[in-house]
Amino acid sequence: MTETASELLFEVTDLKQWIYCPRVLYYRYCLPEIRPTTDLIAAGIRSHADEAGREERRSLRSYGLQEGERAFDVRLRSAALGLRGRLDLAIAVPDRAAPNAEAMVVEYKDSEKPAGPHFKLQLAAYALLLEEAWALPVRRGYIYSIPLRETEIISIGAALRQKVRQAVAAMRVAVTGERMPDAPASRRPCVSCEFRRFCNDVV
Repeated sequence: MTETASELLFEVTDLKQWIYCPRVLYYRYCLPEIRPTTDLIAAGIRSHADEAGREERRSLRSYGLQEGERAFDVRLRSAALGLRGRLDLAIAVPDRAAPNAEAMVVEYKDSEKPAGPHFKLQLAAYALLLEEAWALPVRRGYIYSIPLRETEIISIGAALRQKVRQAVAAMRVAVTGERMPDAPASRRPCVSCEFRRFCNDVV
């Protein structure tokens, strides 16, 4: 780790990993040289890229909209939030220049399951970043399931926003302290974890 605590910007995807298992974050930032490259990671990147091409040809009806201005693969960063990331899709309704416009965030996922807390936290983080970047309110977002071709609407309320800030603060303490977090209460995530062989207290 070369950044100071004040300079450290986490990736938005780190939030999802933090909820899934906080040790993934520890390995990435405190022991970055051991991170394995997996076929699953590469396949996920390709799947998101393919979906962006299809999204350009789709109407906005999937998001309950008649009109809107779309921006793809939006790069976002905020020193105040301590986050950076690349949002799959941002939509301004009716467009960014219109009076009383608002924005929405969309993330793709390669899963048929309803969005869990980790996905919702990630979406809320993108909402906070987009609000700062575009100076437009973001009250809701969407998780788009690539396998199902269906959207799930997520309300971006005060409680979810606060969870983002709390998670980033906890992540910063863990990384700057360079102390391995406890294993998750459920060992289910450990079965397919890319870092499993580095944890000597899970089976």
